[in-house]
Amino acid sequence: MSDSQPQQPPSSSSSSSSSSSRNQAGAGGPGPGPEGTGLLLTGARLTDGRTVDVRIGAGRIQAVGTAGSLPAPALARVDLRGYLLLPAPAEPHAHGDTALTADGEGPVSYAPDEVQRRATEAALLQLGHGATAVRSHVRIGDVHGLGPLEAVLQARRSLRGLADLTAVAVPRLLTGVAGADGFAMLRDAVKMGASVIGGCPDLDPDPTGFLEAVLELADEHGCPVDLHTDGDDPGRLARLAAMAGGLRPGVTIGPCGGLSRLPLDAAARAADQLAAAGVRVTCLPQGDCAALERRGLRTAPVRLLRAAGVRVAAGSGALRDAGNPVGRGDPLEAAYLLASQGGLRPMEAYEAISAVAREAMALPEVRVEAGFPAELLAVRGDRIAGVLSLAYSRIVIHRGRVVARTSAVREYCDSAVAVALDLPRQGRMEPGP
Repeated sequence: MSDSQPQQPPSSSSSSSSSSSRNQAGAGGPGPGPEGTGLLLTGARLTDGRTVDVRIGAGRIQAVGTAGSLPAPALARVDLRGYLLLPAPAEPHAHGDTALTADGEGPVSYAPDEVQRRATEAALLQLGHGATAVRSHVRIGDVHGLGPLEAVLQARRSLRGLADLTAVAVPRLLTGVAGADGFAMLRDAVKMGASVIGGCPDLDPDPTGFLEAVLELADEHGCPVDLHTDGDDPGRLARLAAMAGGLRPGVTIGPCGGLSRLPLDAAARAADQLAAAGVRVTCLPQGDCAALERRGLRTAPVRLLRAAGVRVAAGSGALRDAGNPVGRGDPLEAAYLLASQGGLRPMEAYEAISAVAREAMALPEVRVEAGFPAELLAVRGDRIAGVLSLAYSRIVIHRGRVVARTSAVREYCDSAVAVALDLPRQGRMEPGP
């Protein structure tokens, strides 16, 4: 079961704006319509240095050719001169039910309309950054029951055609007397439409029993598993690896910052066990989410995990909530941090938020080649390192149409020094998207 099921996009559009950027969801500039309408991207630069035109139709890439080689006068066009064209990022670890609550007064409201509004706004913010698919962990149980989940599922329906939003059901307890109610509610959550089963074994009095319950239900329904864990207990990680090895479609854990605090030999053994079991890790370079306590160093040892063969995706985590009051929900920032602090090459860092994130979410592979889904991100710049450094202007394509734009122009006052040195300016002097 993948995170999202194909749906027919609507023809309506929505938009949001701020003083520093303009994001358009749905309208997207030159007017490419629903999935079946064609689109021609012209003059885009690829990571291998080529400048190409890309023809899109029926939600997929139909052809990629040298600039000017794909005449299509009837198609809507987007001029991508000056932009680098990339597979779109995906967000594997969001919390739409609690997003955008850091500045609120008093306890967070879990009224269904409030949760739906927050989840929708958060997904649109992430879409503007480039994430065309979002996996949102949603707490169930306690006094709120299944209300937050139903609200996020409603947000998913309202976002149809703009972004793919998936709900992960996150129970608090699954063992003991209290856990019996939690397990029954988790089963109901899957029936309602939660396509991924989550939770935090670290917080249950019986972490092994919690894992057994989750894996049993996931196996029964064919659901992926995505668990919160700090990863600071080697024995617990070993048990998880042993139990999860045969589960399909797979198990993901994160953010695993505790692995960085283990002795190197213990962390390496744990990484080998996770790799052998096929367990994926989603790290959160921007900081933990509110589901876990802050315990010092919070970034998973990405290079050690990758060296062992673990597939490591990167997520954004908290978006301006108790876990990170200044969280941006920007996949490119997660990649930037992996490249600047995590020891990854820029392309490796970008793959962690795109190809590996999509793989963790059981989404189809995307390449800028004929036959692949038209899930694309164009960022002003000519190389991946520059894009991660200064990713201001972006154009987002989902299911073959432009669904979001962010345009940024920086200008400086007239300066004799600038004129004498002929320094470049950020403002666009030529017409373009």
